[in-house]
Formats: sequence, C-alpha cells, structure tokens
Amino acid sequence: MQVSHKTDYSFKIILYLSGFYPEGTAQIKQIADSQDIPKKFLEQILLLLKKGGFVSSKQGPRGGYFLTKAPAEISVGDVVRFVEGPIHPISCIAPGAEESCSFSSVCVFRDVWKDVETAISRVIDTLTFSDLLEREKKRRERFVIDYQI
Repeated sequence: MQVSHKTDYSFKIILYLSGFYPEGTAQIKQIADSQDIPKKFLEQILLLLKKGGFVSSKQGPRGGYFLTKAPAEISVGDVVRFVEGPIHPISCIAPGAEESCSFSSVCVFRDVWKDVETAISRVIDTLTFSDLLEREKKRRERFVIDYQI
C-alpha cells in the first residue's frame, strides 16, 4: 500500500487542526505555510475533507477551518479509507474477487495478503489524531534546546 500526497496532506491538515480543537480555527494561509502544502492543493483537500465530515469552516475575523469531531474520534484509518478507498494490498482479496480468480481456493499468497491487510488495519484503525498529537508534543519536547549557560 502506498499513501498518496493527498492522503499525506490530509493527515497533516487534520493533525494541525487537532492542535486548535475544540475552539480554535486556522486560516488557509496559516495551514499552507505551517505544513508546506501548496495553497491550491490545500484548498482542494480541504473541500474533500469537508465533504467527508472531518472539517468545517466559518467566515469572519475569527474564521477559518476547524475539526468537526474531537481528534480522539478520528482514526488514521478513517482518513485513509475516505481519501484512498478500501485497504487491499492486492486486488484479489477485495470482496467478491474470489470469483474472478481460478486459483483463489488454493492460493497461499491470498492468505498472506489478508494477514497484511489485517495488520495494516489494526494499526491505522487504533491510532487516533489525539494519539498523534501527543506523540508530536513529546517529540517537540525532546528537541527543545536550552541555551542557558
């Protein structure tokens, strides 16, 4: 499975907005600059994430984009499946694919790919953006340099 730039940027956007939850908003320029996402691409992804119910926006001087749910309620798997579609490392394990392959009943690789799909799902479905926000916070704390003498 390879994650597209659209999905990677979706992760970055949701993680960034998680830092503003529950009351803050972020403007497009602020998100684009902080996450190094081209503005036009960011606008397209924000529209997609709005369509998926992950983000919303409000106008006005304190307007901008915000999460519609708590970061703890959004898993990495939710975003991957919304942006990329189902997680199947190979097409032969997709629902209904058994009929299109004459080897499916004896194929040992099919079981391997099902195990891979299960393992990926287990990781991404249990990892929330709240978890990621906490990981990011800990990483930043480790790399704070104290210039006191």
